[in-house]
Amino acid sequence: MLRPLCRVAFILLLVGIVVAQQKPSTPAHHPTPSPTLASSAKANLPSEETVNAFLQQMLGYQPSVTWKVVDIKPSTAEGLAEVNVVISGPQGSQSNRLYVTADGRHAVTGEIIPFGPHPFDADRQQLEKRVTGPSRGPAGAPVTIVEFSDLECPHCKEAQPIIDKLLTEDKNVRLVFQHFPLPSHEWAAKAAAYADCVGHASNDAFWKFVEGVYAAQTEITPANADEKLAGVADNAGVKGADIAACAAKAETTSRVENSVALGKLLDVNSTPTMFINGRKLGGGVPYEVMKDLVDFAAKQGK
Repeated sequence: MLRPLCRVAFILLLVGIVVAQQKPSTPAHHPTPSPTLASSAKANLPSEETVNAFLQQMLGYQPSVTWKVVDIKPSTAEGLAEVNVVISGPQGSQSNRLYVTADGRHAVTGEIIPFGPHPFDADRQQLEKRVTGPSRGPAGAPVTIVEFSDLECPHCKEAQPIIDKLLTEDKNVRLVFQHFPLPSHEWAAKAAAYADCVGHASNDAFWKFVEGVYAAQTEITPANADEKLAGVADNAGVKGADIAACAAKAETTSRVENSVALGKLLDVNSTPTMFINGRKLGGGVPYEVMKDLVDFAAKQGK
């Protein structure tokens, strides 16, 4: 499966999907404008109709490729509109981002990053004020890693041993876990709700629960998610039935949604995404690079 919401250049994504195609099996999908995107016709924002017309020209020759316009909004970079699109093919789904110029004639691909002598300070300050997730490591550590993660995401599972090793070997690090269940994952939001409730019951149980869900990841389905997650909660040392009842509450959903909103505020669009003292970092980073970044951040903090 293609990695959900990974950051690849838009044209490379198109080429990658097309090269990987099998024989076309389904008709091309042309989404109708949704109510949530109706306001995108505002000044300097392309309409959903225009975005779909563009995608039809780029992708329409491959009937097995479909897409969905997720949102159209002003970019954090002045003068650009941000367009988020999920593109799907036989190999899976990916999300990508376009930045459209105000005149509607050009689109920029890639990632907009902060600039200046202290490029990470703004995100670091937001995180210091607003993170609420369970944590590991010394409260006064000079380096804080905030991880936005999805318990259904295989790449989050792959990243966990690297993070665990870093926390074991470096006492200058504190980890904070923030939920960011991806909409393309069928049971991720439910797992986040269960984990949120486990975390409120016991911080130690939370980390055991996360480890247990990752271990059972391939066995969990939308149909058996409640049973499996409750069982993992039991094994983590809390009552699965109580956690299931808590997970169904509106206040739990609200807490998870607040974590997702924080991630979106910080331009998180894939999992895992980590912030090392505010420096944004995607998944798939080797341990040695993570260690160098942590050591550098510790020195900067001093």
